[in-house]
Amino acid sequence: MTHDIDSHASTRDRDGLDRRGFLECMTWAGTGLLWSAAGGLPRAVGLSQALAADGPAQGLTFLQISDSHVGFDKAANPDALATLRAAVAQIRALPAKPAFILHTGDISHLSKEREFDDADQVLREAGLPVFFVPGEHDLLDDGRGRAYLERYGRGTRGAGWYSFDHGGIHFIGLVNVVDLKAGGLGNLGAEQLAWLEADVAGLASSTPVVVFAHIPLWTVYPDWGWGTEDGARALGHLRRFASVTVLNGHIHQVMQKVEGTVAFHTARSTAFPQPAPGTAPSPGPMRVPAGELRRLLGVASVAFVPGGQPLAIVDTPLQS
Repeated sequence: MTHDIDSHASTRDRDGLDRRGFLECMTWAGTGLLWSAAGGLPRAVGLSQALAADGPAQGLTFLQISDSHVGFDKAANPDALATLRAAVAQIRALPAKPAFILHTGDISHLSKEREFDDADQVLREAGLPVFFVPGEHDLLDDGRGRAYLERYGRGTRGAGWYSFDHGGIHFIGLVNVVDLKAGGLGNLGAEQLAWLEADVAGLASSTPVVVFAHIPLWTVYPDWGWGTEDGARALGHLRRFASVTVLNGHIHQVMQKVEGTVAFHTARSTAFPQPAPGTAPSPGPMRVPAGELRRLLGVASVAFVPGGQPLAIVDTPLQS
C-alpha cells in the first residue's frame, strides 16, 4: 500500500538532477540537521543555523529522528527519554514548521508498551506527523514486531514497509530488521524486494526518491553487522533515478557516502553514541565524559534545492 499525504502527489518533479558535484567520500560529522526539499539536489542545514535564520526555510522541510531507545537507563545515558525530549524541543523552536518526521527505528529499547507510549507522548509534542520504520529493538517482543505493527503498521505491507508521496518526492520506508543474517546484517527479503521493484516501476527517472530504513543499506562495517545483506539488490531498483537519498540509523553516528546518484546518510541517535567502526571490541552504548553526551546526539536532515549545490553535513549537537 502507498500512503498519500500530498493531494498533488501525481504531479512529479520533472527537473533533471546532477549529483556529480558531490564529495566522493565518507564524512564523519555531527548532529542536529534539518532536511529541506524544493526539487533539485539535497542540502543539509544545521538546526542551530535554522534557529538563527531570519525567515522560514524554502520548499519542503522534513526531519529524521533515529534510535531513541526509550527505556534505556544505563550509564551511557540514564534518561534516554529526556534527550529525546530535548531533540523535540529543538524542533519545536524552529521558525518554520517542517512537514513531518521520519523515525528510522529503535523507538523503544525493549519493545515494551510503556516505552512505546512514552516515545509517542514526547514525539506528539513536536506537533508533526511521524512516519516510522522499526529497528531490531522494536521487535524484541516476538521477533516479528507484533506490538510495533499494531501501533504503527496500519496501511503497511509485510513487516511494515510502505511508500508515500509529498511535494513531488517519493518516500519509501523499508524494513531490514527481520530475520537478520550472520553477524547481525540487515535483510530485506524477496517479498519486500519484489514490492520495491513494483513500487518504483511507474515513476519517472527524474523523480527524487528518499529511502529510509533502520540498518544502513550500504556496507559500513560487516564485522559488526552494519550493513544489509541484500541491500545491493534494493539499490539496483533505484539507480536509474537522478536523485536518491538513503536515510538510516542503527550505528548512532553520522556517516555520508555517495555512489553515483545515490547519497547515503546515517543519523546520530537521540539516546547514546556508539564507537566508530573498529575502534572497540564490539558496538554498543559508549560512555563519554560528563557534559559530552548531548554534543554527540541529535537529529538528521536533507534539502532538495534548485541548482547544483552539494549535500552538506553540519555539526549541530543538542548541546553546543
